[in-house]
Amino acid sequence: MRLLEGTVTVGDLDGFIATLGAIGDAHDATVQAFDARYVTGRSHLQRALTLADRAFDRGENIADDRAVELLCYAAGRRQIDQALTMGLTTGETPAVFLVDGGDEAGAIDELETLLERTPTLGEYDRAQVCSFFDITGAEIDATDQDLPALVGERVALLTIDR
Repeated sequence: MRLLEGTVTVGDLDGFIATLGAIGDAHDATVQAFDARYVTGRSHLQRALTLADRAFDRGENIADDRAVELLCYAAGRRQIDQALTMGLTTGETPAVFLVDGGDEAGAIDELETLLERTPTLGEYDRAQVCSFFDITGAEIDATDQDLPALVGERVALLTIDR
């Protein structure tokens, strides 16, 4: 798994998603883009990738496409339309691209042309993350875990919330 961080400006969302798919296909890699404001760190995406692959291995996947399955796990949502909230939207967005499998380096090279490289990973919006993952102040106060760990629990809970 390789990650690429930056700011991306999307005019035509469907066209942009098609471009990501074409890059993935050209390099035999899974490519998924995330709004970095929802991603609590590398471990968040690594955990989602591991669980998405396990779901495919067991024939328990939610989506037919590995990138979409990855998005569902990262979002902790079984409903694809709800998981899409973590994806990119039109306009300027801090982004994290995940590339896994195939020619990762080649895919990263192509993706670099789509964004302005800036640090975004771990620069999440705390209030947005808490709201999206339904993490309350009381829950935070009741544990010694940090927010990324609580998000990791939400990601893992998708496997038992069937």
